[in-house]
Amino acid sequence: MKCSVVILNWNGAEMMRRYMPSVVQHTDGEDIEVVVADNGSTDESLRVLREEFPSVRIIVLDRNYGFAEGYNRAIAQIKSKYTVLLNSDVEVTAGWLTPLLSYMDSHQEVAACQPKILSWTSKERGDKPVLFEHAGAAGGMMDALGYPFCRGRVLGKVESDHGQYDSIVPVFWTSGAAMVVRTAVYQETGGLDAGFFAHMEEIDLCWRMQCRGYRLVCVPQSVVYHLGGGSLNYESPRKTYLNFRNNMLMLYKNLPAVRLFIVFFCRFILDYAAALQYLLKGLGGHARSVVKARGDFWRMLRTTDLRQKRKTNRSLATVSYPSLVTNRLVFFRIFS
Repeated sequence: MKCSVVILNWNGAEMMRRYMPSVVQHTDGEDIEVVVADNGSTDESLRVLREEFPSVRIIVLDRNYGFAEGYNRAIAQIKSKYTVLLNSDVEVTAGWLTPLLSYMDSHQEVAACQPKILSWTSKERGDKPVLFEHAGAAGGMMDALGYPFCRGRVLGKVESDHGQYDSIVPVFWTSGAAMVVRTAVYQETGGLDAGFFAHMEEIDLCWRMQCRGYRLVCVPQSVVYHLGGGSLNYESPRKTYLNFRNNMLMLYKNLPAVRLFIVFFCRFILDYAAALQYLLKGLGGHARSVVKARGDFWRMLRTTDLRQKRKTNRSLATVSYPSLVTNRLVFFRIFS
């Protein structure tokens, strides 16, 4: 099998009814399969899959392992050369896989790539041009203090797609909403970190792949439409918590020691500034989430497991710090 398109599902029966038809229709080929890994759903997901999408292979997990470990357990059962991580709220387009797989075939140094990810909501509204989608847009980047952003999106501000990002370029991270990855490299680098549960785990994985000498790219000749916020709404304090906590976990695991000290010093100030801003806006739940995220990170830091992950990552790294980290300081836009 050349490629397995793996969709992780948890209680997403209605999402599947809406988005799975495009995946089944436009993901064809004798050596390509569509797989749904069910993360312990309690709704009618399995019945919907078996009755309405009989061509889809089903992997049944015994409980909800979260995004990261759910994918790890599913991909452990995948034997294809390439695995596609595809969110359940993504609508794909005709021929979407062809440019992605073609690029991977001809560039052995590339570990993962992503399509151009546009907003499904914007498309459904009939917006012309369509907006980029928050989770990935035209490829992920990272600023000097470890804040992720995308070509086409910085923080909550997204651009319209005017074709300004239609060239294939290296990126710092590829979106877990729609990512093609070499299955062997995924396994070689340890897969997604289950300790993250959800959010930023794909950035951590991409960082580890780059530190081992691989490249990542966005191939915008492939286009998909993403609803976004299917598991956690962008306005959810829980999402704020996971983003802040997991960002610190990622930086701790991957940054060289001297840079880690500098970044953590700056982030101490900036993270509490963000909490204060939330508080002034009347978003007390989000402010508490930032404080809790930092506290939980320091508690996790006491564990042998997290320190061992850092030791392993740094010892295996062939590149101390990927060159695609930019000097664009996103924190200046916190107060914009």
